[in-house]
Amino acid sequence: MTIRTGVYPGTFDPITLGHMDIIRRGAKLVDRLVIGVTTNPSKNPMFSVDERMAMVEREVAGIEGEIQVVSFDSLLMDFAERQGASMIVRGLRAVADFEYEYQMAGMNQQLNSRIETVFLMADVSLQPIASRLVKEIAIYGGEIRKFVSAAVRDEVAARIEVIGRKGS
Repeated sequence: MTIRTGVYPGTFDPITLGHMDIIRRGAKLVDRLVIGVTTNPSKNPMFSVDERMAMVEREVAGIEGEIQVVSFDSLLMDFAERQGASMIVRGLRAVADFEYEYQMAGMNQQLNSRIETVFLMADVSLQPIASRLVKEIAIYGGEIRKFVSAAVRDEVAARIEVIGRKGS
């Protein structure tokens, strides 16, 4: 029997309740879900890759199914191939996400037609959540408890405190 493997890639800087929704649902679609924590040269991460991996591992610990957290710094399709994946799992929040994701799925299909992209719509209550916005709200002193777990909220607050001390 072949094990169905899916890859859910992202920067997860920080991991949000929206990410967790997609992870829980994506884990039900495959035998093994690999959460690929990556760097994005166009983003300025708040947390290192190792910190983000530890954060994701802690947050997914209670989710049923085989879930692995792996870092990568390569083309997504190369990473997915190395993981033995048959699908890429992506979350969609809004129409703007769809346009970008549609284009990426088309490019990825050209790179490797053996791996399908599967889109999951974010839960309606979680659709507006974006890591970038969570960081911005937190930096300006806003409350982020509706968007991330308590542990992640504490890590973001601690990081902002460190950043603030360095900037002083």
